[in-house]
Amino acid sequence: MKNTEWTIKDAEDAYHVSKWGGGYFQIADNGDLTVRPNGVDDGISFSIKDVVDEIKALNIPFPAVVRFQDVLRSQVKRINTCFRQVIEEAGYEGRYSGVYPVKVNQMREVVEEIVDAGSKYDYGLEAGSKPELLSVLAYNTNKNALTVLNGYKDEEYIRLAMLGRKLKRKIIVVIEKFSELKLLVDTAKAMDVEPLIGIRGKMTVKGRGKWESSSGDRAKFGLSTAEIIRAVQYLRSEKLDHCIKLFHFHIGSQITDIRSVKEAIQEGGRIYAKLYQMNVPIEYFDVGGGLGVDYDGSQSTNDSSMNYSIVEYASDIVYGLKQICDLEDVPHPNIVTESGRAITAHHSCIITNVVGEIDNTEESLDTKKVTGEHILVSNMRDLVDMLDELSSLQEGYNDAVQLKDDAINAFKLGVISLEERAKVETLYWKLLKKINDKLEEEDFVPEELQGLDEVLSAQYLCNFSVFQSAADSWAIDQLLPICPISKLDVRPSKNCSLVDITCDSDGKIDKFIDLDGERKTIPIHKLNPDEPYFLGIFLTGAYQDVMGDMHNLFGRLNEVHVYGHDDDPQDFYIEEVVKGSSAEQVLSTMQYNPEYMAFTIKRSIDKEISKGSINPREGVRLIDFYEDCLAGYTYLKK
Repeated sequence: MKNTEWTIKDAEDAYHVSKWGGGYFQIADNGDLTVRPNGVDDGISFSIKDVVDEIKALNIPFPAVVRFQDVLRSQVKRINTCFRQVIEEAGYEGRYSGVYPVKVNQMREVVEEIVDAGSKYDYGLEAGSKPELLSVLAYNTNKNALTVLNGYKDEEYIRLAMLGRKLKRKIIVVIEKFSELKLLVDTAKAMDVEPLIGIRGKMTVKGRGKWESSSGDRAKFGLSTAEIIRAVQYLRSEKLDHCIKLFHFHIGSQITDIRSVKEAIQEGGRIYAKLYQMNVPIEYFDVGGGLGVDYDGSQSTNDSSMNYSIVEYASDIVYGLKQICDLEDVPHPNIVTESGRAITAHHSCIITNVVGEIDNTEESLDTKKVTGEHILVSNMRDLVDMLDELSSLQEGYNDAVQLKDDAINAFKLGVISLEERAKVETLYWKLLKKINDKLEEEDFVPEELQGLDEVLSAQYLCNFSVFQSAADSWAIDQLLPICPISKLDVRPSKNCSLVDITCDSDGKIDKFIDLDGERKTIPIHKLNPDEPYFLGIFLTGAYQDVMGDMHNLFGRLNEVHVYGHDDDPQDFYIEEVVKGSSAEQVLSTMQYNPEYMAFTIKRSIDKEISKGSINPREGVRLIDFYEDCLAGYTYLKK
């Protein structure tokens, strides 16, 4: 039953959707979580619950990745139009030539969408490995768009790049270490093609956030200032210094503090200017990646946030570089960014069904007084009944902890029975719940009682694998927004953490966004056995799609591509469904032979049939069942 005291504003305060949603997600008056696929500038809006209902109607099992492809296109448009507007307002004489780093999400559907959305802006791609370069050569066919090649390179990598140059592509090979230069020069001469060369500098400025160590003197990639000078001298001796077209630096992913960007532009801008004054004809100034995503909505320098907007980011780059160039009397270079996280994060989410609850505090045992029960049981029951008569809640808590410890010790010594221990523990949790309920009325809460809500929280069992679908949540404590997709107009009655269906104790999410930092639980509604309950894990489009492993052999999720459509009755349609991994596919990846496995099981069942322990009809059904499981989804079918 709806609680009229709970409002949509209360739901917003609980889940902060408007803070992390980037203008794409909001809570509707009916309590559904909705998507604005083209952002706040467009009127199309639809319910994620309606999308889930259509997925169910198509018999697509959960969990599933839902991609809002229009959001991806909107982000490409947003970054390009933002830089163009700032460039025009500033009177900047260079242009914006952004590239998308495919490492952030290499899924073909994502890359295709970005290339198509960015075609009118000549938006390019960045690759950092040979397989990525192979894909980029095939998909970045716009001869006006850049292809920036980072990462360490061997001869084959460079030959592929020169193949692209023969196709008249703007492929820039960025030199990460000095020894790559000779290999590039020799390969280009052997293939009779002129390379386009970029030089990556090691910056003394460091980014702020989890990845700040990727810059500075100890950075993995880039040339020192001395090596940059040597590189120019070497290329000049080879009469190829005119091929140096780009200066590049990178100060870390997910930059949380805009001051890092300002400082990097000051240092990088001076290096560019001095190189140009040395008659190095650099045309492009590549600031690398780092444009952040506000995962927790706090607009702060927290690791999962950022204290700036994309407009401020673009303005600091454009105006900062313009000022240095004007002071040094050098041309304004074309600006390149390698923003991937900001482009992809919002477009993808994980929809998982909650399949159960783990609550050790449930009163599942009759604790009524019986004749001859042990005094420890009686004392714990009396403590529950007399809580209001005690001088303080702290006193009740202290007595309860002592009684519970005494009961466990008594059980170990054989003094009380297993049933009596169970009664003491059941009464203990009942008392703690009573204390916790009364804390709301207290002006002062003692330190020991401040964590009771967390201690009493349940765990909701969700049908997904953290390791496969939210790897950063496990590996680097990345906060990802999580929210029910419906019933947001109803007061949630439980505070829970989430656990996945893997058999690993690390398969859990127990850190959730809060504007003051983070919290250990999330408010969620009580489960109804007759009603499926779905949660969304949002902003998973960057890295999560491509970094997951197959812990417990849980494979890739089913994937649904959704587009907004104003003429559709529901304002959306499902354009494509990509099936997730089957059990036989993930087993094959791990060098198993599913055909042989099925044959082995069939042979074992046939032996039992010949012995008479399994009848033939049942045997056929069991063989079919095993083979169906091999071909089926790796997740729970509840």
